[in-house]
Amino acid sequence: MNWQKLFEDRERLFWTLHIGGWAGFALIYYVGSFLHDMRAVWIFVIVLNAIAGCLISIPLRYIYRKVATFQPLLVLFSVLLSCFLISLLWQVLKNLHVWEIYKHGWRPDEWYYYFNGAVNSFFILMCWTGLYFGIKNYQLLQKEKQNALKSSAMAHQAHIKMLRYQLNPHFLFNTLNAISTLILVKENQTAEQMVSRLSDFLRYSLDKDPIKKVPLEQEVQALGLYLDIEKVRFDERLDVQWKVDDGTSKALVPSLILQPLVENAIKYAISKMEQGGVICIAARLFGRDLLLEVADNGPGADIVNGQLHRTNGVGLTNIQERLHSLYGQDYSFVVSHNDPTGVKVSIRIPYELIDNG
Repeated sequence: MNWQKLFEDRERLFWTLHIGGWAGFALIYYVGSFLHDMRAVWIFVIVLNAIAGCLISIPLRYIYRKVATFQPLLVLFSVLLSCFLISLLWQVLKNLHVWEIYKHGWRPDEWYYYFNGAVNSFFILMCWTGLYFGIKNYQLLQKEKQNALKSSAMAHQAHIKMLRYQLNPHFLFNTLNAISTLILVKENQTAEQMVSRLSDFLRYSLDKDPIKKVPLEQEVQALGLYLDIEKVRFDERLDVQWKVDDGTSKALVPSLILQPLVENAIKYAISKMEQGGVICIAARLFGRDLLLEVADNGPGADIVNGQLHRTNGVGLTNIQERLHSLYGQDYSFVVSHNDPTGVKVSIRIPYELIDNG
């Protein structure tokens, strides 16, 4: 039995617990009867009393639903009064069962004997009432908790999407600016190639859900599309070296997590060097972690405590916020000097694979 689905189905849960509870009452009543009477006729009386209690307590559910919107004191009064009146009726039925079946039609001399034992019946129905309200309140708390978690998850996802899509206008501006420059200098064929490659890259970018992680091999393909655009600009001045271990191709990474690093390397290293330069993109496993690196051989930069801060730069900050949103504290992001020159950015994230289940 799927208990979670049962608990979420309130109607089914009520009837399951209601019938099961009164069956448990009959069992306890039966065990207690070992002390004084175990004739078959007494067992029949027990069953009738349990069935009467099961049926006569059903209206309490609908009464409690009706009074739930009242003021607290009025709710308490209504619950006690309803429970008391139902317990009186149940006690009369129980006494009649005993007198008609067990005592063969015996009748008391005084009318108030019909309500004899009503206190015990009231106590039992108050236990039923307590369980009803307890489960009801627990369901409400669980629902509020689920709503809060759902709202938190939606806000978290919206934040991640905002961070991912924040990169697209930044990259798009740089590329369109380069295309505009090519058109101005009459290099129309080159500009056309860049537009075609830009279209492919943006199609890939928009097709990928920012919330979901992608295999590293897809991230490499996306970088290939982006670098095709940049190679149109820089031609032979841009040399790209790939050092991606075979065992890392299926590892999951945040989509387009490396593109802004490569973009920074081109902007602050390759474009500053008259003869161009080299960008090295590496990926390897280290224990249970995946290590990603983007390094260049440019003029370098000022690095303090493993961090690099550039004026008006959003790329590195964006990446760190995305990593924090996705992995909490289980990641590292370090900027260091490359050997012999340049900047190297290293990312460590948990090694995760696609769940094919």
